[in-house]
Amino acid sequence: MFSIQRQQGVVLFFSLIILVIMTIIGVALAVNSTQSLRMAGAGSERLEAMISAQGAQDKIIDAKEGSDLGNMAGVFVEHDNQLDIINTITPLENYTCVRTETVTEGIGCKFLEISSAARFGRNNLGQVTIVAGVEQEIFTGN
Repeated sequence: MFSIQRQQGVVLFFSLIILVIMTIIGVALAVNSTQSLRMAGAGSERLEAMISAQGAQDKIIDAKEGSDLGNMAGVFVEHDNQLDIINTITPLENYTCVRTETVTEGIGCKFLEISSAARFGRNNLGQVTIVAGVEQEIFTGN
């Protein structure tokens, strides 16, 4: 049989090793959960930026509907300060009407590409862009 005096140092040694292993596991789990929180936050920011870009796009379409869109000749860029979104309206040339099957004398179509870009993330390094097309019938006067 072994004496109790000789075994007391061995128990202390093994308990310290187990304590170090448990500390390493705890630190690894804490780092992993921090990384998961950062990824979830980035996804949330991207979704928020996309929704803001869609809202700004709807806002500029409502503001420019009617004759403003039909008479637009060049590229129009607007910065929405309230949502911090950059909207760009680009008229496309040589466009034939898609929505109408028959050609009506004196009626033509104008197609506009509307893009809204929103920045997000740390130091605004991420960007999401929403692009939509608007076709508007216009009176050509022919």
